[in-house]
Amino acid sequence: MNKLLTTITLLYISIAAELSVSAEKLYFPDANADWETVLPSKAGWDQELLNEALELAGERNSSGVLILHNGRIMAERYWSEPDTSIRYQNFLQGFDSENRAIEDVASAQKNITTALVGMSQARGFLSLEDSVTSHIGTGWSKAAIPQETAITIYDLLTMTSGLASDLTYETEPGERWLYNTPAYHFLMRVVSAATKKPRDVLTQEWLTEPLGMTNSSWTPRPWAGSDIAVGFSTTARDLARFGLLIQAGGRWDKEIIFRDTEFIEAMMTPAQDINPSYGYLWWLNGQEFSLGVTPQAVRRDGPLVPSAPGDLVAMQGALDRKLYLVPSLNLIVTRLGSAGSAGGQSFNEAFWKALMKAKQ
Repeated sequence: MNKLLTTITLLYISIAAELSVSAEKLYFPDANADWETVLPSKAGWDQELLNEALELAGERNSSGVLILHNGRIMAERYWSEPDTSIRYQNFLQGFDSENRAIEDVASAQKNITTALVGMSQARGFLSLEDSVTSHIGTGWSKAAIPQETAITIYDLLTMTSGLASDLTYETEPGERWLYNTPAYHFLMRVVSAATKKPRDVLTQEWLTEPLGMTNSSWTPRPWAGSDIAVGFSTTARDLARFGLLIQAGGRWDKEIIFRDTEFIEAMMTPAQDINPSYGYLWWLNGQEFSLGVTPQAVRRDGPLVPSAPGDLVAMQGALDRKLYLVPSLNLIVTRLGSAGSAGGQSFNEAFWKALMKAKQ
């Protein structure tokens, strides 16, 4: 491990420890009770400027934005029909009892899968060092059997399988970082095979039911190819509950849901130095550079979101589905809707620039 990666690793271990310590201050909402709120002024934020950040989010096609401070709702706003395009409508799965959108969160689902992998390891069903083939058999890729057998669960979690997007062999595991969604999708097959439980049952028992995520489930994608025919659908509030679990170091109030704190620390730590802005399917801010999600994996110097705090970590999906955690500010932010880039500026950069103006 080189000096850069060592330094980054120590930074994120410190951040993960801060997440765990902050659990003592967190509020956890009941499944059937009103969610407690906190006035922005009491949390150190300017109400007027916070409203301006929310207005910007609405102008950029958001259907919902929720901001938690130590688990309490500091700001929340919803917009109806942010986009009439077929693409957005494909991701819209309906509405909850309060008419809040339930949306397939696209690639943000990857982090739900990460948690299930970690929980499976904690329960002894698998190890990150296991060959993918040892759980689902040979032939899942287009690589030769010896090449395929060398690919581990860890390699899929870190996007370093060595496979191309069409699952053909390119290089040895660990030699290249590629945002490879087709390869990622085999992780849930591994988890289901190892636990002998379907993804729906497993997710309900281990995550959505204990956390009170009553509007969250895996839903079909009839418009997509067979390898990505299922997506995780949720609301801004339910997604924030998942963020609370992670912010609390795997705890939900006094109950331990996710027992492997070392895994939680590692998943939000740079997993390799090829793309230091990526952990176990989590995006990490504050690094020297990041690689893009296209097959060319274009390098971009500087932090992932320059206007955001350096310790931000994020779940990110198509059409700007987001869950942000910022330990230094005790914040959890969720955003659903349609694509929010405009005028050459990403939603990430525009929203966080506006939001940070509100911090007193």
